Amino acid sequence: MDTDKSLEIIQALANGVDPHTGEEYSSDSPYQHPQTVRALFAAIEAMDRLKERAKKAEDRQKRLPGNAGKAWAEEEDQRLVKAFDLGKTVQQLAADHERTDYSICARLVKHGKIQ
Repeated sequence: MDTDKSLEIIQALANGVDPHTGEEYSSDSPYQHPQTVRALFAAIEAMDRLKERAKKAEDRQKRLPGNAGKAWAEEEDQRLVKAFDLGKTVQQLAADHERTDYSICARLVKHGKIQ
């Protein structure tokens, strides 16, 4: 079951409505007990926060370069070092390798090219 469907069901329960029939629960239903209602609303808030966090992570991932987070192949390392030795800037190297500036710097430190 997906998160949206789960959230829809929990919202119905929190509102005192049977999610399957649409009928309101009677006042003596466990779903109408104040502590149960509070717990359901707390669950809704938690799920909303998780959805928002997942959306932010997805948006962040979309903004990252194509190779961000991928392992470095030996051949790519060699190209990086050679291009750096020929005078390319960190920003140029990052664009060429589809990596972040930080990852380029980390690789150059690893290879003893910068401190």
